[in-house]
Amino acid sequence: MIMRNLVNYAVAYAEKGLSVLPMLDKKPLITFADKPPLNPDEVRQLWKQFPYAQIAIRTINIFVVDIDTKEAHGHDGFKSIEEYEHKDLLIPTLEQTTSSGGRQMIYFKRPDIDMSQHIGWLPGVDVKAHVNNYFMIAPSERNGKRYTWFNHNPIVTPSRELIELINKRPVNKSNYQPGNYQFSDEKTATSELFESIVNGLGETGGRNNALASFVGGLLFRNVEVETAYELAKQANENTSKSLPAKEFERTFESMVQKEIKRREALNSIGSKIEK
Repeated sequence: MIMRNLVNYAVAYAEKGLSVLPMLDKKPLITFADKPPLNPDEVRQLWKQFPYAQIAIRTINIFVVDIDTKEAHGHDGFKSIEEYEHKDLLIPTLEQTTSSGGRQMIYFKRPDIDMSQHIGWLPGVDVKAHVNNYFMIAPSERNGKRYTWFNHNPIVTPSRELIELINKRPVNKSNYQPGNYQFSDEKTATSELFESIVNGLGETGGRNNALASFVGGLLFRNVEVETAYELAKQANENTSKSLPAKEFERTFESMVQKEIKRREALNSIGSKIEK
């Protein structure tokens, strides 16, 4: 198969405000976690270094509802979507067909509600939304098969109700036995933040992302930086293999700087509206 240089597509995505990554198969060719998006000139330089790289987009200001086939996933995501009682909330947006025959619905994130990633949202359906996650995008190829556009709709912003449904988590009712108390049938992003303080940041491979998500969630909810720092320290200390001090400090500072930029951007938008 003839390899194609996709630099013009990659630059076009960057110019539209999307965060581009050069890919080999499904692996990024650069380190990117908690770093700002590449600008068009940086994209051009990277494609000179990796002329046959494929393209992925980070889920920073967008997210995808990733619908898989039964053959690829073991569960029929299309059937899950068809039977979903709130499928009317999945309003028309830009969609692509994946190299494995699945489909991805691309939405803008809402500015008025924090959103959590939800792998296994429905059987055969994942919601990829973490700031350090990504998805391959057309016209990239994988295993000789191309990602193609299913439609050419504009990317839209879904309702707050849909995001709240995505954020829900089922309760693990086996965790607490005495008294057999059951106060809720769902978890929220906020409850997961509280649980991270006690349960820690998870397995070794995902600790940095978990810490970044934890700190970002606190700052997004206007928790003071000093308080967020102490809570993050507790969560790290309760992690079986806690992050080293330098790594913890670097990740925490990165998230503080990102929150500062987010608030400055919101203030800038607000001042323009007032004018």
